[in-house]
Amino acid sequence: MTPNAASTSSGPSRRSFLASTAVATAAVAGGMPLLAACGGSEGGSRDGTTSGKDAAKLLPTFVTSAFAKPDLPPKNGSAAGYTGKVDLKALPASVPDKLGTGAPLKIMSPFWGSPPKPGCAYYKALDAAAGTKVTWQNQDGNTYGEKLGAVLASSSIPDMVVVPSWELVGKISSAVTAKFMDLGPYLAGDKVKKYPNLAAIPSDSWRMSIFGGALRGIPMPAASVPNIVPFYRKDVFDKKGYTVPKSPDEFLSWAKEATSAKAKVWACSDMRWSAAGFFGVRPAGSLGWNIGDDGKLTYRIEHPEYLEHLEWVRKLFAAGVVHPDDKANTGDASQRFTAGQTLVFNGDMSAWYGKTTEQAQSNPEFVIAGMDYFGADGGDPTLYAGQPASIWSMIRKGASKETIENALAAANFAAAPYGTKERMFVDYGVEGTHYTVKNGAPVKNDLGNQEVNNAWSMLAAPAPYLAHPDFPEIARKQVEWQQRQGAFVRRTSTYGMNIVEPSRYATLSSQFEQLEIDFVRGNKKLSDIQQAISTWKSSGGDKLRDWYKQLIDKNGSGN
Repeated sequence: MTPNAASTSSGPSRRSFLASTAVATAAVAGGMPLLAACGGSEGGSRDGTTSGKDAAKLLPTFVTSAFAKPDLPPKNGSAAGYTGKVDLKALPASVPDKLGTGAPLKIMSPFWGSPPKPGCAYYKALDAAAGTKVTWQNQDGNTYGEKLGAVLASSSIPDMVVVPSWELVGKISSAVTAKFMDLGPYLAGDKVKKYPNLAAIPSDSWRMSIFGGALRGIPMPAASVPNIVPFYRKDVFDKKGYTVPKSPDEFLSWAKEATSAKAKVWACSDMRWSAAGFFGVRPAGSLGWNIGDDGKLTYRIEHPEYLEHLEWVRKLFAAGVVHPDDKANTGDASQRFTAGQTLVFNGDMSAWYGKTTEQAQSNPEFVIAGMDYFGADGGDPTLYAGQPASIWSMIRKGASKETIENALAAANFAAAPYGTKERMFVDYGVEGTHYTVKNGAPVKNDLGNQEVNNAWSMLAAPAPYLAHPDFPEIARKQVEWQQRQGAFVRRTSTYGMNIVEPSRYATLSSQFEQLEIDFVRGNKKLSDIQQAISTWKSSGGDKLRDWYKQLIDKNGSGN
């Protein structure tokens, strides 16, 4: 069964990273009360969010799952880990009675890669098992925002739509409240017990599903620990006798030693994602706001560590230790890593398993490992928690009662916990058709790899877990890495809050990503970044600060 964990992050291409995360995992990191609506109404949405007693009234009752006790219980915000064998012939059913009626259901979801044909064996099997009849309207995940915006602006919206947090900008954010229904009458309080797998989703993730004062989203929970891992080629490190760096200075020194352009080996790819963790930079978006020990509310770009992490990455590029294709910002950094052209790269947690399986046959000496984060001074790092949910499925307003119940039945099936028949269906399809069992572990065949891919898994997910029956030690290493990093994770003042900023600030920070890319490569000056920060303040940053301050003053801090 597949892992369930993911997150958001700023980086060389935040959107493409989030897309790759959604592909590779079964879900997309809990929490404090959400804030009450604050500010005026724009475009039909309520600026702010909902909190405290107001939020509590909207939330489903939490009922813990009784299936499959983890070998590695969650700790420090980590996912649960499963490293033992599961008896695939004796899996219990988490949905003993079909909740779907077989009524037609149209679902639009982002999809990365080539989607399977309508009516494929996987879709037929899942419909039969869940009692549904889904017509999938899969859209290119790389351009999903464009399609989502167009659909929400039209009068023809599918019955169910998957909405990723990174697309919640501008008019799309406003449309969520206007176009999707309040699920409270079906899920709030004890009503959720009709859908036991949805009831087992952590309350923190449900809090993140409140939009415009109503429960509108069905969440995909995520672990709060960092999901970006500084991966390194442990096999090469061992062979060469390299010591894993424990400070930025050690990293640069090692990188110079390890790089040999003549041998076509460079130390690393663009390290901005990891550098943010090394230097204690807050996440982008609403999580970037925090009240410090001095009582002042500031945004991530206003602190010295923001410039420091960029200057350090710039040193790596200037030293020639970054692969030339990374400097040109082309190609796939993970492929250069597996080819041995780079020895360190930033990757989503899922690459640990993905690259291991990819290289198992063709490159059996390949060993991938995760470097622990260190602080800028070589001491303990300062890391920040991600939000407990960042992808939701939503049901259109005006849907019939039967459509609503079938959509919830599909989501309940998709959220089945590890160690159940339903989880096997979602993650592996049909035995003999999509996978075979070898040494007690399911192994997908070519059809399985083609068809069993980011569709049903986008509707909902259980509490975060990691499990790889074919490589159980990878699951152990992933969870143990998360638990080590989790000891240094802090929450910002906006943690656990699904905040809808006024649309007038939607593009306020949009220029920074490209500026960062250009600066670390030596194409922009430090003064360009400093000027952008100054412009950000005068163009609305200071006013946005006042807006956030009012929000937090009224409802309390998320940390």
